[in-house]
Amino acid sequence: MSQTMEALADLSRQVTTMDAQAEEEQVTEDRVSEDVLVPGGDKLPAAEHRNFDTFYAAHRDQIARALSLSLRNPDLGAEAADEAFVRACQRWAEVSTFSNPQGWVYRVGMNWARSWLRRARREREKRPLLAEGEFAEDEIVDVDLERALGSLTPTHRTVVVARFFMEWSVDETAEALGIRPGTVKSRLSRALSQLAGELGDSSKLAPTSDQEDNDLEF
Repeated sequence: MSQTMEALADLSRQVTTMDAQAEEEQVTEDRVSEDVLVPGGDKLPAAEHRNFDTFYAAHRDQIARALSLSLRNPDLGAEAADEAFVRACQRWAEVSTFSNPQGWVYRVGMNWARSWLRRARREREKRPLLAEGEFAEDEIVDVDLERALGSLTPTHRTVVVARFFMEWSVDETAEALGIRPGTVKSRLSRALSQLAGELGDSSKLAPTSDQEDNDLEF
């Protein structure tokens, strides 16, 4: 009987050891699987990946809308946003430390879209008859505001969208667009004067943030 009990005890110890080894192997496997491959073949640790997912969910639609208004092309704006977020994901360890990562994504999206438009323009010049109506605009909710924004120059329109739609401060807008704060203020002043004439009331563009009360003081 004692031999049988010893054999059972020995078997129990072996099973316990095997279970512990299996659990350790599973933990190791789980840790490996937490590394997420991002475009370009780099691995993004799971914690950073979750952090990026939160950033993407919070800002993707807003940035896509801002790009659509700046470019006056909703489809191109959405595509530019997606391209910019891919680049942000690839460099998230760096981008996440920026004071205004949304501004960085917006600027990357605008640069990508401008490059795309230059390529498209060259193609249209080669095929002028096929290019007619190629970039028809989709309707947006506020037609008057869209039309008024469309009357601005691209540089003035971009400042208005960044400042009032994205609700960035003057400094954040300057950083995102790569210009000086004084340039933001001067462009904004001219743009608002023109929009007031187009809309008859520029209150639609009043910032909802109280970050600055004197943005237009020089």
